Amino acid sequence: MSKNNNVDIQSPFCVLCGRTDDCPEKYGEKRTYVEYNLTVHYYCLLMSSGIWQRGEEDEGVDGFLITDIRKEVNRAAKLKCNICKKKGASIGCVAPKCKRSYHFPCGIQKECIFQFMEDFRSYCWEHKPVQKFPDKESRGTSQCTICLDLVEQLPVYTVLKSPCCKNAWFHRECLQYQALSAGIFFFRCTVCNNKDKFQKEMLRMGIHIPEKDASWELEENAYQDLLQCYQHCDIKRCLCKKGRDYNEPDSKWEIKRCQCCGSRGTHLACSSMKSWEQNWECMECRSIFAKSGNYSKQKKRSLATSEKTDGTCLLEEPSPKCPRQSPGSQHNFLLQSPKIMCQNNLSPCSRLELPASHRVTMSLSPLMSNRNWSLSKKHLRKERREVSNILKELKLQVNTKTTRLNINAENIWNSALKGFRQRNFSPTNTIEIKFTNCKNRSKTDTSAASKHHFFQLLMLHLQNSSLFEGTSAKNLSFDFQAVKENLYFEAGKMIAVSLVHGGPSPGFFSKTLFNCLVYGPENVKPALEDVADVDVAKTIKMIKYANSLSSLQSTIHDCYEFLAAAGCLRPITALCDKNMLVNDILIHHVIKRIISPLESFRQGLKTLGVLEKMQMHPDAFSSILCHKPERLSAEIICDLFTIHSSSDVNKVEGADFWMGYLQDVESGESVVTLEDILVFVTGSFSIPPIGFDPEPTIKFLHIRYPVGNRLLNCLELPITKTYEQFKNKMEVTIRNTLRVERE
Repeated sequence: MSKNNNVDIQSPFCVLCGRTDDCPEKYGEKRTYVEYNLTVHYYCLLMSSGIWQRGEEDEGVDGFLITDIRKEVNRAAKLKCNICKKKGASIGCVAPKCKRSYHFPCGIQKECIFQFMEDFRSYCWEHKPVQKFPDKESRGTSQCTICLDLVEQLPVYTVLKSPCCKNAWFHRECLQYQALSAGIFFFRCTVCNNKDKFQKEMLRMGIHIPEKDASWELEENAYQDLLQCYQHCDIKRCLCKKGRDYNEPDSKWEIKRCQCCGSRGTHLACSSMKSWEQNWECMECRSIFAKSGNYSKQKKRSLATSEKTDGTCLLEEPSPKCPRQSPGSQHNFLLQSPKIMCQNNLSPCSRLELPASHRVTMSLSPLMSNRNWSLSKKHLRKERREVSNILKELKLQVNTKTTRLNINAENIWNSALKGFRQRNFSPTNTIEIKFTNCKNRSKTDTSAASKHHFFQLLMLHLQNSSLFEGTSAKNLSFDFQAVKENLYFEAGKMIAVSLVHGGPSPGFFSKTLFNCLVYGPENVKPALEDVADVDVAKTIKMIKYANSLSSLQSTIHDCYEFLAAAGCLRPITALCDKNMLVNDILIHHVIKRIISPLESFRQGLKTLGVLEKMQMHPDAFSSILCHKPERLSAEIICDLFTIHSSSDVNKVEGADFWMGYLQDVESGESVVTLEDILVFVTGSFSIPPIGFDPEPTIKFLHIRYPVGNRLLNCLELPITKTYEQFKNKMEVTIRNTLRVERE
């Protein structure tokens, strides 16, 4: 149901009270529904005596059906307000034999009490509940503990007393604003912090406490500063070429913080530390220990061996000489970090220690190259396991309340956009997908499979949409219409929701785009590969590869209008000026040009706290946002499933057949693929970053053919006497099942 905030120049009036006032604190949110020609204050609707919520929360107006609202308007049209004497009084006093009726704003003006709980009762000015005060209690003035202004200690409508504290008095208006801000979870007595007794009394006295989280809890990244840890190398001469703030976990450039104060740090390599487990103290803490006499000789010796300072202080450059390695340790060291080794003795060394003629890079060795690839592959898997745990933690926000999205697979973007923008959509609700254009959808399909298929189609559409540009690694493009319609925000929101709700990751972000999202665009230096526009890339290349000052000036003259529009014109007096010019063009075209879409995209990614986790774990999220999912292998599928069996014998025999079949599929000796097996069991073509819920399992049973239970992600396999029987049943069942689904 769409809401319209700009209907006419004159604000529409509420159908129940007849007023045009728009004051959410007093009358609730004013909502206009153009398709029903209906405008109503939320509180007027809640307190009306002749209407109930007969629908679901996503039906009508928060459960109030449109037909019921019109009936209530017709009923109220016959009743005259006892305060303003006009027709349309929809609220009546619940006191026995009291026949007073009034509008909600009129009741507020006349100091009636409206109880926002249970049956939403209302009381007129004569029958309203009042707070009781002991006769012996002294009257006077005290300070309102919210606004700190004076309040008279009198039993009047505008003043309320705390039921749990003797000397706590409040202005009614202050309490109402506090309740709207704090919500039901944080609204409590400001003096003693009592919640239950305090809320019960305030609800009785007409204070509306909304069922929502506190406003300060809903603010994005409100406590981000508290989550930051020190990431800076304080060694006097830092050896890291990427700067003192560069931190790469599980490498020699990981930053180790002082184990005592945590406010100083060093790269492992900068202090000649071999592993992260070694203890390290900063100079200040070490001096304190030394003065106190608690710094043991044994600790001094260990520090001396792990950090060679050559007589200098801890925050000065350590010795450039690396400790001598044993023959057995050379191999591991070379695999882990440096790309350079000396020819004469094969000991690792710095690039600056030897002339170029005495150096050879590891890329010259095919064996080392393959091992590095294997290590990077393992590192990628490790990062993806970390992402899975992070996303599972974020998924704890998702509740059991269901939101259904009706999706047309042939028009995936518009139907997804409509679903994400509907009023009852919340990222924290469980998402259920219904494909409206698939009348004969397979009975084996489940909600989880439909949801994964939807997100897969959505990510594919985003990859090929006008919001992004580039070939495989994409950056944001500048689409004016998309900015106007806030589509970049929606795209970021959809990606965040996909990651947390078990969908696939985009996998097409460029490293530049990812760094802009995580570190901010001001800290990113784009490269020529980030330019998708062929003409712009050609211009940059002509400037970059100009071999004389005259050819450079000629090129600048030819593209004068482009440089002027980009704000990159600068005086060229030497050939080396071309480097700064190229850098200016790259920054303008790749970053400054799309700064508005980038900020909108970042805001969308903040949904469910995804961007915050990206900034805390950049390497982990880079593995899924900048890389496509790893191609399925027999090893991956085997590790994915947990085997259960009622008999150990059957389990062993069945496991042998199962693993042998995976090997045949991987080597191409089968009519099905590993992807077909995954689809047969889970309905998904790939393993989502968060993993499957529940985790896939295998059961060996006395059945004729295999069964893929997508609801439980369980593959039920038949117990056979020979491998040929097992393979034949797998081939026939999986191939026929998927063929029927595709048809």
